[in-house]
Amino acid sequence: MDNNNLFSKILLVDKPLNWTSFDVVKKIRSHVKKKYNLSKVKVGHCGTLDPLATGLLVIFIGSKTKEIIHYENLNKQYVARIKLGHTTKSFDSETPEINTKKYNHISEDDILKVCNNFIGKQLQLPPIFSAIKLNGEPLYKKARRGEMNIKIAKREITIYTLEVVSVNLPYIDITVKCSKGTYIRSLANDIGEKLKCGGYLYNLKRSKIGELKLNNAISIDNIDNHI
Repeated sequence: MDNNNLFSKILLVDKPLNWTSFDVVKKIRSHVKKKYNLSKVKVGHCGTLDPLATGLLVIFIGSKTKEIIHYENLNKQYVARIKLGHTTKSFDSETPEINTKKYNHISEDDILKVCNNFIGKQLQLPPIFSAIKLNGEPLYKKARRGEMNIKIAKREITIYTLEVVSVNLPYIDITVKCSKGTYIRSLANDIGEKLKCGGYLYNLKRSKIGELKLNNAISIDNIDNHI
């Protein structure tokens, strides 16, 4: 009997802070194997989240892993906080703040105008600290070794909506609905550049993948009750 048919399911998980997406996959695989006394079982996910991001991660178990392809291209929705007045090499909180600049002169109208200009189809430069592979190695590994002068090709993405939820300088809270492959870290960095004061992604939560909602996700500590 195929082990992958003994337990097959799609789980919506709220990924915790400082967990990799693979950490979640590994924990769920371990729980399923133990509960059903399996020697092996397929577990996968779609839509990788960075360790510093939280929110919706869709997990596929057993024969359901064959359905990942139907979810990979779905639009995503994020709730993000951008901090103005600094940049970081990683475009998020992983690396220290650099390039301090004043931001107090920036008005809410300035922020709204800049953010509105990012709505639509565009070419986006991914961050050097990303899982994109070059010669078989993720770029973030090269970046952490100090190999920062790597030419990265821009990618076509679409930002469908970008709502400024609140402005409490130096922080801007936004909600973004976007296509697959969009880096919110790059968006934060680009918004900071357009405002001429710098900015980076302070925190990030994914709230939707297609019509799947974070509100329906389970916590990592509650997995046993759902497998």
